[in-house]
Amino acid sequence: MTSLKRLVKKIPLVAPLHQWWVERQVRQQLHAKSAEQIFTEIHDGNSWGGQQSVSGPGSDLSQTAVIIREIPLVLRKYGIRSMLDAPCGDFNWMCHVDRKGVHYTGADIVKSLVENNNFKYRSDSVHFIHLDLIAGPLPKVELVFCRDCLVHLSHRDVSRCLANMAQSGSAYLFTTIFPDTVTNRDIATGHWRSLNLTQAPFHFPPPLELINEHCTEKDGTCSDKSLALWRIADLTHVIQALPS
Repeated sequence: MTSLKRLVKKIPLVAPLHQWWVERQVRQQLHAKSAEQIFTEIHDGNSWGGQQSVSGPGSDLSQTAVIIREIPLVLRKYGIRSMLDAPCGDFNWMCHVDRKGVHYTGADIVKSLVENNNFKYRSDSVHFIHLDLIAGPLPKVELVFCRDCLVHLSHRDVSRCLANMAQSGSAYLFTTIFPDTVTNRDIATGHWRSLNLTQAPFHFPPPLELINEHCTEKDGTCSDKSLALWRIADLTHVIQALPS
């Protein structure tokens, strides 16, 4: 049976159809689950294969060295005194960021991560909450920090997250983009693709700040991975025009 499957895949037009069918099956399975179920299963199975962090290799210290250094500069430049880090993951690298004078709220859709983080890291200026960015609502803060999240969501769910951020009354959004991506491919929530919010269907204006992370994942094909900062008030008209 295995040999037959291999042979079928080599027949012209059959291989693309087979791949489409496999992807369709996966999409149907994902759509049958809530976002919380999807990401809890990914966490519990360490499906992203991180060596240091269950949040995946992008949360290893080797991949976050640049932003550990750069984020404090942005916090000070824009006078940030409160931030929501969603999703916060297991706090593996963020615990190394100088957040002096900033009240930090970490949020994640995986309940066990929130519980573990509160047990290990909670303090007067640091606490963690269970939160679904897609469903909302979000607390009002000066900075919504959203790294390595929207890249895993469908266009529709990205739009919902952005709407919740705007409705929260928060001041700034600091999130992951891939500036070299020209066409944003839609996916089922739980998958991954590079995402550039300045391109269709999002059409964000140029960011206030753009920090290249010097990412070496995926054999260097993600070398443009960056953190981009926007004033949310400047995005309101764009976010309102997105399909919900």
